[in-house]
Amino acid sequence: NKIITADEKKTIAFHEAGHATISWLLQYAPPLVKVTIVPRGQSLGAAWYLPEERSITTTEQLLDQMCSALGGRAAEQIMFDKISTGALSDLEKVTKQAYAMVSIYGLNKRVGNLSYYDSQGRDYFTKPYSEDTAKMIDEEVSLLIEAQYQRAIEVLTAHKDKLEALAEKLLTDEVIFKEDLEQIIIPMALDGKEPIGSMGTDTQAPKPEPCES
Repeated sequence: NKIITADEKKTIAFHEAGHATISWLLQYAPPLVKVTIVPRGQSLGAAWYLPEERSITTTEQLLDQMCSALGGRAAEQIMFDKISTGALSDLEKVTKQAYAMVSIYGLNKRVGNLSYYDSQGRDYFTKPYSEDTAKMIDEEVSLLIEAQYQRAIEVLTAHKDKLEALAEKLLTDEVIFKEDLEQIIIPMALDGKEPIGSMGTDTQAPKPEPCES
């Protein structure tokens, strides 16, 4: 029963189309199988991924996933030259991922092969590193997120026609599926996708969950 203005609906459509477009263009991002701009709970739009079952995940796979998660905000920036609060869940997820990448998984060259994860919970109330290290971690997290955000902008700018077509389809139908994505974006199978854009950094992130904006 939420009242959504026409401008808000358009913003949501392009936000979700941004996620969908990047996920279907990047080689390792899990493709979206359903996208909706129908409000559900606190969410104004949502997308469902088809994740792969993996025991381990490579740097390239993780960075593609991060880029896809930032695709919604990037689409808003490209189409409206302004951003909204709709990316809250995306930013929360990516920020947690980035800190895990840098401080837990040892996937950052500047921090090195170190993990500050405490499986015993003994450092719950204190940070097991110095203030200088904390500052370095914060800097690397910021660089990681901004690199993948700029990458998302580059990918969507290069494929703006696909972004617009998908958003228009969402505005018309409100819910679209894998078949619509294949017809609008690229007639591709779920595998064999070509990589687009540079990786941008040497760090990794855990696999994202379904996006709700």
